[in-house]
Amino acid sequence: MHNNVDVLFKNLWDNYLAVTPSAVKVHELLGSTQQDDVINDHIALRTFNHPKVGLEKLAAHFLAVGYRECGEYHFEAKKLYAKHFEHQDPTKPKVFISELLLEKCSPALQDTVNSMIAEIDADAVTADNFLYSGTHWQVSHETYKTLLQESEYAAWMAAWGYRANHFTVSINHLANFTSIEAVNQALKDAGFPLNTSGGEIKGSPEVLLEQSSTLADDFSVKFSDGEFAIPSCFYEFALRYPMANGELYTGFVAASADKIFESTNAR
Repeated sequence: MHNNVDVLFKNLWDNYLAVTPSAVKVHELLGSTQQDDVINDHIALRTFNHPKVGLEKLAAHFLAVGYRECGEYHFEAKKLYAKHFEHQDPTKPKVFISELLLEKCSPALQDTVNSMIAEIDADAVTADNFLYSGTHWQVSHETYKTLLQESEYAAWMAAWGYRANHFTVSINHLANFTSIEAVNQALKDAGFPLNTSGGEIKGSPEVLLEQSSTLADDFSVKFSDGEFAIPSCFYEFALRYPMANGELYTGFVAASADKIFESTNAR
């Protein structure tokens, strides 16, 4: 596992950029070409609630570099469970890790996922690069399409594996924008399609968090039966509001996160 939080995030970022070319354009649009100048509010990772690769296995990589567990979330309809983690240094990005609850899925989906997980070397899960190691298995495009019918989340994992599915611009730290509406308008004017599930803006000042996101880039994946372009990763935008004590809210809103997941949906 990594012992340097900045090295870990640099590798996660480079891995994300490799399949999310629009992210560079988003940076240019928001006033910076340097990652360091656009403050990252949080990243999100996905997994399955399997003993070999469950949420806690991914979390261990962040706990090792100074993170602590801060909140948990349930997504009944999507059969997901999640936790978020914060670093002892509040300037470091928050981390949101979710897992698909396999026991709530069909036997066919469980069989497919279990066979994928069986391909992962046990030592790989604790290796430095696990969080940005991609897939450890080979699936067909047909299998991907079958998974899609039951779980967009499982299908995305089958195609992309272990990597950050999004980074998040902190609107609070942008020099040229003060509202989420202004950010969204700039994105739309530049031709970026936004996730409109649940509205362009998820959340409100009342719940202390407003979020929006682009739709995931289409990117080519080498499946066992050919190469196909499917949704990869996306960029999120978050505006946080102060709590009663004057400090910015640092948690997440399950109802909003539920819709953000849909940024990677096949279309």
